[in-house]
Amino acid sequence: MATIHSVEISWEDLLGAFTSGQPDKAYYLDRLTGEIFSVPSSSENNEVRQQLSSNVERFLEIPPFDYRSERQIVTEFVAQIADSELRELLRNSLAGRKPYGKIEDILSFYPEEEDRFALLKDQFLSNRLKNWMEENNLFTADTVLQGMKHL
Repeated sequence: MATIHSVEISWEDLLGAFTSGQPDKAYYLDRLTGEIFSVPSSSENNEVRQQLSSNVERFLEIPPFDYRSERQIVTEFVAQIADSELRELLRNSLAGRKPYGKIEDILSFYPEEEDRFALLKDQFLSNRLKNWMEENNLFTADTVLQGMKHL
């Protein structure tokens, strides 16, 4: 029978590492302690890299939030906008056309859309994080308790 190793992982810290997007850092989760830590990507410290590589079952690399992910969120959001002028403005910004600003700056003039964008981004990131956790056999206490109810 398989045993469950229970460890507390800070959702806030995990989400912070997941959304970091800092190309100069790699984030890891220690499966035994629940600790989340970063290592410089360009680290010349071979001892740290060797430790992480030789203990892949213990140290799990947290995937970075990259440009592709950000673009996917924004594209999905822009497609849902009903106001045709705002939608066109954001599409031009997304395409990098001048003189359009950053999407966050544009949305600051549309508080309702700005809130909707923040909610969509939070949902996207939470779902991505939950999928990553499931793929790596990391389950929340709620998930484990729900599974026990079905036994």
